[in-house]
Amino acid sequence: MGGGKKKVHPKTRTAAFKASEPSEIVEAPHSFVIHRGLSCPYIADLTVDFRRIMEPFTASNLREKKINRIKDFVSLSSFFHVSHMAIFNKASTQLSFKVLRLPRGPSLTFKVHQFTLARDVISSSKKQMFDVDYFKHPPLVIMNNFSGEGKHLKLMASTFQNMFPSINLAQVNIDTIRRCLLFSYNSETKLVDMRHYAVQVVPVGLKRAVQKIVSGNVPNLNKCEEVVDFVMKDGYASEADADDDEQSHVVLPQTVKGKGNFENHKSSVKLHEIGPRLTMQLMKIEEGLLTGEVLYHDHIVKTEEEKEALRKLIEKKRKLKELRKKQQNENRERNLKLKKEQNREVRRKETEENASDADDDAQYYKDEVGEEPDEELFKLDNTASRKRPKLPAGMKHKNKKAKLNQKPLKKTKEK
Repeated sequence: MGGGKKKVHPKTRTAAFKASEPSEIVEAPHSFVIHRGLSCPYIADLTVDFRRIMEPFTASNLREKKINRIKDFVSLSSFFHVSHMAIFNKASTQLSFKVLRLPRGPSLTFKVHQFTLARDVISSSKKQMFDVDYFKHPPLVIMNNFSGEGKHLKLMASTFQNMFPSINLAQVNIDTIRRCLLFSYNSETKLVDMRHYAVQVVPVGLKRAVQKIVSGNVPNLNKCEEVVDFVMKDGYASEADADDDEQSHVVLPQTVKGKGNFENHKSSVKLHEIGPRLTMQLMKIEEGLLTGEVLYHDHIVKTEEEKEALRKLIEKKRKLKELRKKQQNENRERNLKLKKEQNREVRRKETEENASDADDDAQYYKDEVGEEPDEELFKLDNTASRKRPKLPAGMKHKNKKAKLNQKPLKKTKEK
């Protein structure tokens, strides 16, 4: 039978992955998406949909348990290049959405007013567009109306942008932009609407019949003697769809995947919503990882004196925590030192007891035999457990009530 597979330490395996991965993957922002709080199947589905948005740089099959804490995910973040964590927290009264910048913050807390799952968005669409290839590349992030007053808007916009890799316009391959993610801020209601779209590029300037042939759809030519009859037939001689907006027409600088989308040719860019939808409101921004100074709060406004008092309180708690940690380390070292001394004292006492037993055995040997024992007979061995010396025949050790074995001799019959 062959031996089992040799186990490899996770840190060693992760280091090997880092060495084999290209720099653009290592430097790209990665994410964890989890859900906490009360159990709800809709929240679990929403978590899976949001992981789909964050692909390909996210843990799509992340297995989380109730016993897992936030610090467990933070401790693993450095090994897997994880820079952000998104948390859906279900409480009895509301659903909150938290975005954390690992490992030291800041932390943004949103209140979710409405959400729609991806399957509901796709099922309600007139033309359903869904392709697995859309999720092989990160989406294009679009920020709308985040230029208002307040540092919290800039911080919120930069947080959303930094969750996804940046795009170099000079080197980007247009064929990799298959999705876009829209964050739109309403300054009156203070709500942020998130929408997720699939990008489709179709050629324009073609007759509808020609467009069908170019797209690969096999037309029905039963009533046509030639292809020309199909192309010039009434009802097929119109241009592209009447509802197609001319503002969506662009001249492609590169050839894009799809039939008819060639370089320097005019095409139309269409968006198809694939979900999920989120409508949320920023409630709080904390300096640390779910702790620390509150940089922004939507409901509570504090004066500078209250902020200064809160900073002093936080600093006092931090120093007290450091002092307790220092005391714990000192107590641990003192206990280890005391335990070593106790073990040393126990070994010393055992050595003395063994030495006294050896002296007793030597004196007993002298009293019974009538001569001094050899030096090697009762020599004490301190390095290992000492065995009792073997006494002459007919004698036993003193601690076992040793006495001469006086057995009666057998009488021999006289001849």
